[in-house]
Amino acid sequence: MSTGISTGSGPGIGIRWTYAFIDRPAGLLRPAQAFWTAVTATRLSETRGEQGEFVTLLPGEGDACVKVQRVDSREGGAHLDFAVEDVDGFVESATALGAAVVGAHTGWAVLRSPAGQLFCAVPWHGEAVRPAVVDGSRLDQVAIDIPSAAYATEVAFWERLTAWDSLTGSLPEFHVLRPPAGLPIRILLHRLGTDRPAASAHLDLACADIGETRARHERLGATAVAPFPHWTVMRDPAGGTYCLTGRDPETGGLPKPTTTDDPA
Repeated sequence: MSTGISTGSGPGIGIRWTYAFIDRPAGLLRPAQAFWTAVTATRLSETRGEQGEFVTLLPGEGDACVKVQRVDSREGGAHLDFAVEDVDGFVESATALGAAVVGAHTGWAVLRSPAGQLFCAVPWHGEAVRPAVVDGSRLDQVAIDIPSAAYATEVAFWERLTAWDSLTGSLPEFHVLRPPAGLPIRILLHRLGTDRPAASAHLDLACADIGETRARHERLGATAVAPFPHWTVMRDPAGGTYCLTGRDPETGGLPKPTTTDDPA
């Protein structure tokens, strides 16, 4: 399997860092920023963009890997930024695989996957050190929710674009793209049981103890939406949904099953 960091040409070229973007509507931006800086133990950077729509969550140690963007949508969502060595080369590879460019800017680009999920190609500025686990949890995954009819094509697209390790998930409707060691954000591809007009995305946190993390998030203003055996769907104070998952915050993987001397 590929390492995902390549100095050659083709899919996966030069992906050197990944950012998870928290997209929230303008009127709810401040509560979103306050909540996500608290749960990730970060502080806000200066705003950027033509309308001050971008802000980075700066960790105390390590390099940033989470940003917040003001969007026009009522619901918001999430998306990925790929920091790459060659933006033009990455965009060329992405479009050859079926992506469409929806915004060409000086030095960076906004693209849309075949199923409609937005993502960006941006220059790599030397980011290399992953932030630490915070209170037993880590924001480490962007989950893309994909209409069932588009799932096979979308999985193939992201596999080829990233050239990361491609793994079958814990359930038939999940597929994981695991980046090389050191990259901070991985991708979960989720096949929906019902179709939608386009794919959408949300954030996942890996939690050593879902219950403890849930209680902390609720104290900070989040609400629980739906509990499942191995994850809990949450809603942040800005109305955006995300998940707390029972994965190892250090590795991102599922915990190893415990053994017992009792054969029963």
